[in-house]
Amino acid sequence: MRIGIPKEIKNHEYRVAATPASVAELVRAGHAVMVGTNAGHAIGYDDAAYQAAGASIAATPTALYRECELIYKVKEPLAEEIPLLREGQILFCYLHLAAAPELARALLERGVTAVAFETVMDTRGATPLLAPMSQIAGRLALQMGMQALEMKNGGRGVLLSGVPGVAPGRVVILGGGNVGGNAARIAVGIGADVTLLDRNAAKLKTYDDLYQGRLKTRFASPANIEQCLAEADLVVGAAYVPGRHAPRLISRALLRAMPRGAALVDVSIDQGGTAETSRPTSHAEPFFVEEGVVHYCVPNMPGAVARTGTLALAEATLPYLLKLAGEGMHRAFEQDAGFAAGLNLAKGRLAHPGLAEDLGLDCADWRNLL
Repeated sequence: MRIGIPKEIKNHEYRVAATPASVAELVRAGHAVMVGTNAGHAIGYDDAAYQAAGASIAATPTALYRECELIYKVKEPLAEEIPLLREGQILFCYLHLAAAPELARALLERGVTAVAFETVMDTRGATPLLAPMSQIAGRLALQMGMQALEMKNGGRGVLLSGVPGVAPGRVVILGGGNVGGNAARIAVGIGADVTLLDRNAAKLKTYDDLYQGRLKTRFASPANIEQCLAEADLVVGAAYVPGRHAPRLISRALLRAMPRGAALVDVSIDQGGTAETSRPTSHAEPFFVEEGVVHYCVPNMPGAVARTGTLALAEATLPYLLKLAGEGMHRAFEQDAGFAAGLNLAKGRLAHPGLAEDLGLDCADWRNLL
């Protein structure tokens, strides 16, 4: 199969879908790989490294999209990339379409076959291609939250770790999945006062057992969320439902009740956000203040640590790409129902039930679309 790996063009997005080592594996498997010029330059992978691995270099995005059957990238296509896609072309990347209905409509109109990293499932019901970026985003959430709390960014000037004689800051984490668990790991590690809320009692018990009193757990009822937010210095929005819009857990009224200068890192912004006031920001301008709370709502957080992000993403996605390109989509999906859950749309129809419900459109069985 002819596989194209374009240079990402989203604001401050320096990740690339494949390393030279990944390209070498694809070439050994018999695939022709084309990489966009300078796709990995920012993180130390120059064009010569990809050529040495067996790839050809595309001088322009137009040439790459024209020549390749499958587009393997990191983030969703932006407006200028949509016209480059064609009917039947396979798009394999993060999409987060529940939060981007206009993009979903554009891809449907183009007749693209789109497989989203974030909705691929494993046998345990987990999301193996989302997990590495969730781990990174969860850990970054504390780093960015600490910056948001600095006075220069409108924060209340709280050091989350505290110092001898001064109490640590209060961190509230909404959601106990990969993002929340990794945020908790860093927050506990720096000595913050940490509370994690989730609606899954088994998860809460796991965190209780793991941290042995160094972290408090609460059931994520509206009353408990309200109480915790009223005392929080930093809130991490980490709620996630595969393929769906993130649950709205934080109303404007709840934000008003938070301490002035508190911070919200809404990691769920790529799925629409957990707060009523959240709106996407960028690495260039990451913060804004609303209702007295400093918001950080960057959808592509792992782009800030692009080398780590690229290595983790390539390791996770390459085995699936080899199946997709080597066995064909129908056979790969027949053998792995969790992989089939990654198909979001094909032939102008939606194929993911949760996404279809959020967008108010009909859903077709993937077997009728391939």
